[in-house]
Amino acid sequence: MRNPVVHVELIGPDPFVLRAFYGALFGWNASVGAPVAPAISEETSYSFVEPGDGAGPVPGGIGGGPGFAAHAVFYVGVEDVAATLAEAERLGGTVVLGPQRNDGGGVVVGHFRDPAGNLVGVAAPA
Repeated sequence: MRNPVVHVELIGPDPFVLRAFYGALFGWNASVGAPVAPAISEETSYSFVEPGDGAGPVPGGIGGGPGFAAHAVFYVGVEDVAATLAEAERLGGTVVLGPQRNDGGGVVVGHFRDPAGNLVGVAAPA
């Protein structure tokens, strides 16, 4: 697969409630303290859900905090986030979040909405 889904994320204004909900519902173990770009989540509120924690084949994250709108997003692995966002815009999408570097995780991410309004993320090594 050329550009696989590499990460999924659940963001909301109360990430502690989200973690408790998905932990109870699916048995996901999501410990706080994972590295995150500040535009994605409060840094002290983000957690990874790894495949070994029962979350399936794709790692995920739960985070957010006050002021973060609730949404779910999947990330597609790309070579160049800025170039991919520009191409999405050229094809009729709308860039929502320009390239954001997550220094702790060694990744650059971005978000766009497709022509139907769906939120999609892209990620590349930093």
